[in-house]
Amino acid sequence: MISQLQKARSAYQPKVPAAIEGATKLAEGKATQSVADQEDIKNLFPNTYGMPIVTFEKGDQEAKVEAFNVGIILSGGQAPGGHNVISGIFDGIKKLNKDSKLYGFLGGPSGLVDHKYIELTSDIIDEYRNTGGFDIIGSGRTKLEETEQFDKGLEICKQLNIKAVIIIGGDDSNTNACVLAEYYLAKNTGIQVIGCPKTIDGDLKNEMIETSFGFDTATKVYSEVIGNIERDANSAKKYWHFIKLMGRSASHVTLECALQTQPNVTLIGEEVEAKNQSLDDVVTYIAEAVAARAAKGLNFGTVLVPEGLIEFIPAIKKLIAELNDMLAANQAEFDTIADDKKIEYVASKLSAENAAIFNSLPVGVSRQLALERDPHGNVQVSLIETEQLLADMVAKKLAEWKKEGKFVGKFATQHHFFGYEGRCAAPSNFDADYCYSLGRVAALLIASGKTGYMSSVRNTTKPAAEWLAGGIPITAMMNMEKRNGKMKPVIQKALVKLDGGPFKYFASKRAEWAIETAFVYPGPIQYFGPTEVCDQPTKTLILEH
Repeated sequence: MISQLQKARSAYQPKVPAAIEGATKLAEGKATQSVADQEDIKNLFPNTYGMPIVTFEKGDQEAKVEAFNVGIILSGGQAPGGHNVISGIFDGIKKLNKDSKLYGFLGGPSGLVDHKYIELTSDIIDEYRNTGGFDIIGSGRTKLEETEQFDKGLEICKQLNIKAVIIIGGDDSNTNACVLAEYYLAKNTGIQVIGCPKTIDGDLKNEMIETSFGFDTATKVYSEVIGNIERDANSAKKYWHFIKLMGRSASHVTLECALQTQPNVTLIGEEVEAKNQSLDDVVTYIAEAVAARAAKGLNFGTVLVPEGLIEFIPAIKKLIAELNDMLAANQAEFDTIADDKKIEYVASKLSAENAAIFNSLPVGVSRQLALERDPHGNVQVSLIETEQLLADMVAKKLAEWKKEGKFVGKFATQHHFFGYEGRCAAPSNFDADYCYSLGRVAALLIASGKTGYMSSVRNTTKPAAEWLAGGIPITAMMNMEKRNGKMKPVIQKALVKLDGGPFKYFASKRAEWAIETAFVYPGPIQYFGPTEVCDQPTKTLILEH
């Protein structure tokens, strides 16, 4: 069974840039270089470094293209619009030649290595147009790093006569796409690799990639629920709601939701780091807002907390960096230590300064820092209940202030973490259009013989017909970072710019929002109705442009 909304959405025809509606021609720009560590990146990617940015323009006549087969991979966490990228690729290759075929590798990058796939036909594609999720072929977090994996992938590509592989993923996944493109080009295999920019976190962006897909939809879903909670807070007038939002490495989601809902307190990790704030500084900042509202008889409010906040606090960031290096170097010994002795073992291996900070943290937090690691060997900050930690510490500070006569109100809290709720929502009109366009552009990049490129759609604050379509070499976005104790090439994460339009606007308003009840209730995503209600991009994009 499908819902009535899904039935109605299946008929929606995404809008695309006018330049790719009919015949196209390719325009090449200047040669590129990586954003940092140019010599290192050039040495690691000699075949795909320095390629030009490309743009598709209206052409005179449609070129005849021989049928070609494409394989697609969904990689990493889900993001709204992935199915539209796939339907855009499908329509794009069929438009170029109706005999072209699309294969989906099942369960993420491991599907390529393990030769698990299905052919995606029009019957399957039509069922998934304009829907959320990645369930059409599934996703996974297998990293493509080993030559054995590349060679296994090559076997199935040759078997299925696949001309190109498209990896739909975030910064790590597209780094893998770049490594794969370099390997296949160096080996003269004839297999092209193209990436598509996906992540709801919003940290995969630059001049050519204005936004990653899924960010628009996810932040609108979170903002709807935050608005509902604000309405509840303003009705009951008795709770402070601490709301943690997704965004491990950057605070874009939190900033966008703040711009949409105008909560009382919003923490931006990048600002905490820039100001060299301690955990106590952050707690005091929240407590001051609570006390100021209490003085006006307002014992309620909302606090937005980015998922990765704890890593932005400089002292804790230094602790985590040492923890990551220490555990990478001592993993074999660490694995032999009994669970009840691991905290003690970790503390004994740290520098005196970091050991003191580690031992000062609540036991639950220090345990999560030491024991819960992600596939890259890093701390899983999403498991740290930062919203609960902050609420407890604020309560403690306010109790002290009450004894001193500095706080006259009541302080009761509720805690929330919005993450998975936004990752598989039906895409907004913006994401439906943007993702479909990314897919169509990816098909054109393949037909143009490009490899090691990411599909790019720009000028996205304008109507879709005015969007600019093209591609950017993935090497142009890369720098060197430490992973598992070793320096590795990765796409540079885009953090919130404290001198950028979105943050500056937020900073100009937050003092007023802290004291007043200036809540905004955005309501649910609208798919049908006037353009100003249905097709608006995020406030972040609008303020950036």
